[in-house]
Amino acid sequence: MMNMTVWNPFREMENMLERYTQATGRGLGVSGLDNDLSTMEWAPTVDIEENDDNFKVTADLPGVSKDDIDVRLDNGVLSISGEKHVDKETGKGTKQHRTERFRGSFSRSFSLPSSIDADKVNADYKDGVLTLAIPKVESKKPKSIDIKTH
Repeated sequence: MMNMTVWNPFREMENMLERYTQATGRGLGVSGLDNDLSTMEWAPTVDIEENDDNFKVTADLPGVSKDDIDVRLDNGVLSISGEKHVDKETGKGTKQHRTERFRGSFSRSFSLPSSIDADKVNADYKDGVLTLAIPKVESKKPKSIDIKTH
């Protein structure tokens, strides 16, 4: 009888990277420490939805303090930027085996149509989720023009 093994491509890739690091004595440009993934570039995930009245932008910013987030709307470009701090202090006699939680600066920018009302943007931040409600400018209803006959 043949034993079945479950193939995990992610574990295989991790093993390959570890072998590369051991063979070359250096990682793949991740701050010089092969087990420190925390300083890699990070961009928060964002959803953008639209309905008849507004745009809704939702950004996942886990572990980021509200005071470390900057939201700007300039000439139709929405920018979300900030910094995530992670306490990296370890106790005496503690050995850090792996660090994967991101820390550092981040930034995302999106072009929005000119039909938005920049003065009425509403931002809410709860449980690591930033939600922006960006209303559209109320458009004038089309005017019907009567055609006269002569």
